[in-house]
Amino acid sequence: MSRIHEALKKAEQERSASLVDRKAEEPAELLASRQVVKIGSEAKTLLLDELHAKCVNTVWNPDPNFLVFSSSKEFHKGAEQFRTLRSRLYRIRESKPLSILLVSSATPAEGKTFVSANLAEVLVRQRGCRVLLIDADMRAPKLHQLLGAPPGPGLAEYLQGGIGELDILQKGQEDDLYFVQAGQHVTHPSELISNGRLKQLLDRVSGLFDWIIVDSPPILPVSDAAVLATMCHGVLFVVRAGITPAAVSQKACEQLQDANIVGVVLNSAEDSVGSGSYYQYSAYDLGQSSYSRK
Repeated sequence: MSRIHEALKKAEQERSASLVDRKAEEPAELLASRQVVKIGSEAKTLLLDELHAKCVNTVWNPDPNFLVFSSSKEFHKGAEQFRTLRSRLYRIRESKPLSILLVSSATPAEGKTFVSANLAEVLVRQRGCRVLLIDADMRAPKLHQLLGAPPGPGLAEYLQGGIGELDILQKGQEDDLYFVQAGQHVTHPSELISNGRLKQLLDRVSGLFDWIIVDSPPILPVSDAAVLATMCHGVLFVVRAGITPAAVSQKACEQLQDANIVGVVLNSAEDSVGSGSYYQYSAYDLGQSSYSRK
C-alpha cells in the first residue's frame, strides 16, 4: 500500500513540475489573457462612501467657449437643445437599459467631445443625478481641456494596471459630476481597451452613477469605438451637418455591427434643417454653434 501511495505522490510532483515548466514557456499574450479573466472574476461594486472619501477632489476651470451652460447668452438655444436631448434619452430608457452611453462619430472634428461634455452637464443639472464622464479617446483626448481639469493619472494608467479606480475618479466643484481623463499618451490604446480592465471599471462604478458618458475615438479611422460599444448600453452617433457625407456615416454605423444606436445628434445644423429622421435613426438638432469642434 505504501508503494502505491509513493507512486501516486511522485506522479503528482512530476505533473506539477511539468505545469510550471509549461507556464514559463508560454507567450506573454497568453499569460496576460489569464490575468484578464482573473480581473473580471474579482470585480466588486464600489460603495458610495468609498467614492466620496477617496476620489480625487480638485478644481476645474471649464472653457466657456465650449460649454453651453455658461452665463453667455449666445449659448441659450444650444442649452435648450441639450435639454431636449436629455428628455429623449430618458424616454428611451423607459423601455430599455441605458445608463452607459457611448458618444462617437464617423470621423474626427464632428463634435463628439463637445456633445459628450455638454450632455454630461445637462444630465447632472437634474437634482440627485450623479454622472460620470469618461474620456476614452486616448489617441486625441480633449475633454480635460473643455473641463479645465488639472493633469493627473487617467484611464491609460488604470488600464495598464498601475493604479485603482479611485485614483483616477475626479470630482470638481459640481457635487454630482465626476470625470476620468484619458491619461498619459500610449502607443497601443486598442490593446489596452480590450484587456478587460475597462469592463472591470464599468462594473465597479456603474451602481454609483445614474449615467456614464463615454467619449470615444471616431469610428472609421480606428477600431476602438467598436470595442467600446460592446461595453455600453447604447451609442449616440454625432454627425456634423453639411460636412459628413451620408455614405461615410452609413459605413460607420455598419461598422458598429450589433451595437444599439439610440440616436443621432445632428451637430452645427442651421435652423432650416429642423429635426425628424436622419437616415434610419432619430436626429437631435443642437442648433448652430461655432464651438462644436472636437
